[in-house]
Amino acid sequence: MEEMKRVKRNLVHKGRIIDVYQDDILTPAGDTVTYDIVEHKGASSMVALDENGKVLMVRQYRTAIQKESLELPAGGINPGEDTKTCAMRELEEETGYRPLEAHHLLDVYTSVGFCNEKIYIYYTDSLVSSRQNLDEDEFVHVERYAIEELVKMIEQGKIEDSKTVAGILAYKNKMGL
Repeated sequence: MEEMKRVKRNLVHKGRIIDVYQDDILTPAGDTVTYDIVEHKGASSMVALDENGKVLMVRQYRTAIQKESLELPAGGINPGEDTKTCAMRELEEETGYRPLEAHHLLDVYTSVGFCNEKIYIYYTDSLVSSRQNLDEDEFVHVERYAIEELVKMIEQGKIEDSKTVAGILAYKNKMGL
């Protein structure tokens, strides 16, 4: 397969979480086309099971989709932070539970057609109670579900968040559930 080559890049918007570019791309046919590209610093997420085998989930309103979303705890990677530390930090901040250990599950690109956001997903079943420490713009509710319940919600279209769908199904498969 012939490669496409970026020949020009213009920064359209510099944001707090993302940067938006317009890239001129030279196609294998010799044409130049323009793509809108969103660059993201990356994020980490955690499939965390409590002492009863229930997965800690967060429900929050997402302005981009104009509705609430049920998701795995996740957040952006801070400068100099490794992906595992980020997943552990975000779990504690959003749920009030600190993992004693975490294991890598998989990595996913959220939407490869226009965005380079990559989310590193971990899992844990060793939690200790801590305290929730939300950012000032975060309003989340912690909920707990059995894996089977979450899979059913995915199948029913009640869970649509890509990292959550990938993380739950990968965890189910890894554990042979």
